[in-house]
Amino acid sequence: MAQPDTKKFFENLSGAGKSIAVLTSGGDAQGMNAAVRAVVRMGIYVGAKVYFIHEGYQGMVDGGDNIEEASWESVSSMLQVGGTVIGSARCKEFRCHEGRLKAAHHLVQRGITNLCVIGGDGSLTGANLFREEWSGLLEELIQQGKIDEEAAQTHSELHIVGMVGSIDNDFCGTDMTIGTDSALHRIIEVVDAIMTTAQSHQRTFVLEVMGRHCGYLALVSALACGADWVLIPEMPPGDGWEDHMCQKLSENRADKKRLNIIIVAEGAIDSYNKPITTDYIKDLVVKCLGFDTRVTILGHVQRGGTPSAFDRILASRMGVEAVLALLEASPTTPACVVSLCGNQAVRLPLMECVQMTQEVQKAMDEKKFEEAVRLRGRSFENNLNTYKLLSYRKADSELPNSTFNVAVLNVGAPAAGMNAAVRSAVRVGITEGHKMFAVSDGFEGFYKGQIKEIKWGDVGGWTGQGGSILGTKRTLPAKHTEKIAEQMRIHNINALLVIGGFEAFECLLQLYEARASHQEFCIPMCMLPATISNNVPGTDLSIGADTSLNAIVETCDRIKQSASGTKRRVFIIETMGGYCGYLASVGGLAAGADAVYIYEEPFDIRDLQSNVEHLTEKMKTSIQRGLVLRNENCNENFTTDFIYQLYSEEGRGVFDCRKNVLGHMQQGGAPSPFDRNFGTKIAAKAIQWISRKLKESYKEGKVFTNSDDTACLLGMRRRALLFQPVVQLRDETDFVHRIPKEQWWLKLRPLMKILAKYKTSYDVSDSGQLEHVTRIRPKESDTSAI
Repeated sequence: MAQPDTKKFFENLSGAGKSIAVLTSGGDAQGMNAAVRAVVRMGIYVGAKVYFIHEGYQGMVDGGDNIEEASWESVSSMLQVGGTVIGSARCKEFRCHEGRLKAAHHLVQRGITNLCVIGGDGSLTGANLFREEWSGLLEELIQQGKIDEEAAQTHSELHIVGMVGSIDNDFCGTDMTIGTDSALHRIIEVVDAIMTTAQSHQRTFVLEVMGRHCGYLALVSALACGADWVLIPEMPPGDGWEDHMCQKLSENRADKKRLNIIIVAEGAIDSYNKPITTDYIKDLVVKCLGFDTRVTILGHVQRGGTPSAFDRILASRMGVEAVLALLEASPTTPACVVSLCGNQAVRLPLMECVQMTQEVQKAMDEKKFEEAVRLRGRSFENNLNTYKLLSYRKADSELPNSTFNVAVLNVGAPAAGMNAAVRSAVRVGITEGHKMFAVSDGFEGFYKGQIKEIKWGDVGGWTGQGGSILGTKRTLPAKHTEKIAEQMRIHNINALLVIGGFEAFECLLQLYEARASHQEFCIPMCMLPATISNNVPGTDLSIGADTSLNAIVETCDRIKQSASGTKRRVFIIETMGGYCGYLASVGGLAAGADAVYIYEEPFDIRDLQSNVEHLTEKMKTSIQRGLVLRNENCNENFTTDFIYQLYSEEGRGVFDCRKNVLGHMQQGGAPSPFDRNFGTKIAAKAIQWISRKLKESYKEGKVFTNSDDTACLLGMRRRALLFQPVVQLRDETDFVHRIPKEQWWLKLRPLMKILAKYKTSYDVSDSGQLEHVTRIRPKESDTSAI
């Protein structure tokens, strides 16, 4: 931990006397409103004046009512709304000098010298040009007599911070742009629905998704639904691809698969830069194979709907970071974009990102497609490589010759995305030449001998399935090591992949300790964290937590809406998570909660009292609804009923209360795109690691290894995916409460409090420092799970 004196708190950063304007420009994206809300509330919190600029740059050029001062209440209830509430427009006028002169005049009139722009690369390039011209524009305004010298002096610097809002995820330097995850949600909802009808009629579906210049949405949705074929602009198919595709479709049908899905980006091209259309593919499939084929074009559905939990959190974090960047900006700081690298907020020079984004297009125009993929960044490249690994089944003769047997099992409670991880592990394992074995019902099934070989076709269609198809139990191996060792001898198991939550971590520790007495456990063992509670040490994120967060946020939205039109109401909602407050805290941030009670941050009756008073004051304004989240184990005496009764009594006459226990609906449902991809990618990475360790430890005809670094957990830490020996993670763990001793998301709690109008201390020593765009990211910085 950083020492208190090295910490930097933003109390020292005052916005007093400053004016910040926020605008959304270019194509809309879900989550833009969450970003606007965060900028407004953080701006007001630090004492600045904040203005909306309606209708993007057009509103800046037209002035008048388009530039309006924002209040705390004016952004209430916009978190869950898709699109952009303050409007967006393409503006030709701003592209010419005259338009920018008008815009500068309107900003100076209101004393605005800090601009937060939420949009794509075009909008951000425009903002940068505006900044470069600023002093010249002020000179002209003086000459025209529209402003005086003093006004020009006072407003001599224009500071700009950008946030990228674009569903295409086509901006270099950032792992995820605001809106991408929500667009993936829309696509996957449609694909899941289409799969059921395609299955019934044995049909082939050709789906067109957005992405004129960038194939991210097509690639990731193909990965998330296990599509048979994907066509993207960055990877045009080679000559003869039509025959190749038809051959693959018919092989899949022969393999008992009743449907085919082909996903096409709207900008898909062949290697001669000729567009590939959905109709061309449909006619091709009908002509070559005679399959019943349908085309579905998703269109603007992808831009619509409510933002996902990921986009709300991303946008809220970025909005707060943008205000900090504006407060810290000096005359020499270049215009920057705030973005996310892995799980870490970063600031990057705006023009470096724009130039790199333009270089991708240039590389594609020059048919340097491998270069284009590399410039897109590690996240894109990893998605592409994983897709290639999983989609094409090699003939047995092409497989490497391996004699290793690898077993896969699920342990603990079910988590959405487990099946995607198992599918990925099985297929990558087969591609690496191993024999893959599936163990049913965790270690209980293991000692009972419920172990059978699992083939490529057995895991078809698993990505979109919730729960655990293999079956999962909480049984720990310690009492059954003899029988488990015997089963490992019988089936000659040479490596183990365990997918599960905190119990899986305990299991791996027990097997590691059992190496001393049983050499059957002296083999490579890897664990993938999969639990909705996200309480496993050694990783920032777990498979299943994102699906659960979305379930919580969706339910909170509905619950809040249920009170619209009635009198003021506060909802007390209980979430799962054991002793880990991740779901409650991050769910609270995404749903716009007023207070969140968790075990990790002890609270007493005085805190409850001040929360009730705070909410009562808020309810006396135009705000109609309050939301309070409570983790199930946050305090044994302050139960959900107690908090409900306290709020009911203290709020009497101002608001009434309702309570809700969300229960197991947080554990069910189809996995979100994030969990499908996170599971798919980390399982592929784990099997490749297992293959390496098997080769290293194979001596004299058998596998033997008892080193610490062959019993690992693969987790995401800030920017990197890391293999960490479980024995080293033991010291980082509180085994009584089943949580890591230090948890990164506790740093997001002050953010939630600020956005709920509490005075709090916010440690910004971890906030993004200006970095440069790296052409090749640091090793292992695989980043965004998506």
